[in-house]
Amino acid sequence: MKNVKKLISAALITILATSLVGCNMIEKTPAGIAKGTVAKVFNVKVTRGEVDAQLSAVIKQIETKYGANYKGNAEAMTEITTQKQQVLEGLINEKIVSYKAKELKVMPTEAKLTEEVNKQLAEIKKSLETDAKYKEALAQASLTEDQLKARIKPSIIQDALYTEITKNVKTDDAKEKAYYNSNLTLYTEKPNRVHAAHILLKTEADAVAVKKRLDAGEDFAKVAKEKSTDQTAAENGGDLGFVEYNDPQMDKTFMTAASTLGVGKISAPVNTQFGWHIIKTIAKEEFPVKKFEAVKAEVEKTLIAKEKETVWTAAMKKWTTEAKITKNEKNL
Repeated sequence: MKNVKKLISAALITILATSLVGCNMIEKTPAGIAKGTVAKVFNVKVTRGEVDAQLSAVIKQIETKYGANYKGNAEAMTEITTQKQQVLEGLINEKIVSYKAKELKVMPTEAKLTEEVNKQLAEIKKSLETDAKYKEALAQASLTEDQLKARIKPSIIQDALYTEITKNVKTDDAKEKAYYNSNLTLYTEKPNRVHAAHILLKTEADAVAVKKRLDAGEDFAKVAKEKSTDQTAAENGGDLGFVEYNDPQMDKTFMTAASTLGVGKISAPVNTQFGWHIIKTIAKEEFPVKKFEAVKAEVEKTLIAKEKETVWTAAMKKWTTEAKITKNEKNL
C-alpha cells in the first residue's frame, strides 16, 4: 500500500478541477479544448482535459506566489509549463499501465477498485488522526474527496500489474550470501557510527592546499572555520557529530571515506556531488555483525524487492517503446 501521507502530498501537485485556456485557442469552446488530444499511447488518447484535471492546485499555488496576474510573469509560466509536462508524463504512464493490465487480464473489477480505494482512503484518514485534520489536508491540497479517490485508483491498477509482472521473482542462498558478505555494515547488532568532521571546498586545488596546511600541523577546526563552504558545520569547526554508516541522507562516497578512515586520521581530498572534502575521523562505534542465518529472511526480502524493481523498470521501458507514444504538445 502506498504511503498515505505521500499520496496526499503528491495529490497537491497533481490534482485539478479547472482548465487553462491558451490565448491562441480562444475561438474554441472549453469543451472542445478539453477534448483536444495532447498524446496517444497504444493509440489511446490523453486529452487536454485530463491534464487540466490535474493542475488546479498548482495554479492556486502560482496565484498565491505571483498574484492573480501570473500569466504576465515569465517565471510563473515556466513553472506551469514544467508542471504540465510532469502531469502529461504521469498520464502517459497511467495509460501504459492500464492498457497492459487489461491485456494481461489483471485489471481489477470496478467493485474491487472501489473496495481498495475505500480501504486506502480509510488509511489516509487514520494517518491524519481526526476528521478535522483530514478535511484540512484536503483543503490545503485543493482537493475534494472524489478527486483524491480518483488519484488513488491508478495506483491500485499499477499494484495489480506490478504483482503480476514480478510474481516469479526469486532468489537463492548463493545470491543472499554474496549480498550479505558485500554489505556487512547493514547487519550489525547496532548501527555502526562515525564521529566525523569535514572541510568542504569548491575545487580540488583548494582541497589540496587545505590538506597541505593540515599536514603541516594547523588545527583542523581553525582551518574549517576559515575555509569550509559548509557554513553550518564550519561554525563547529567542521564537526558533523556521529553519523551512521548507512545514513540514507548522507552522500555514499563521503560516508565510505569517513567510515574506512582510521580514528584521528585526516583524508586526502574526497570528491562528491557537493564539492571536495577533507575529512577527519574523530571516533567510531562499531558493533558485531549478526550471523547470516539470523538475517537470512531480511536479506532475501531485500534482494527480492531489488529484483522486482529491476523487472518492473525493464517491463515499463519495453512497454513504453511498444506504446508508440506520440505527443501534440501545442494542445497543452
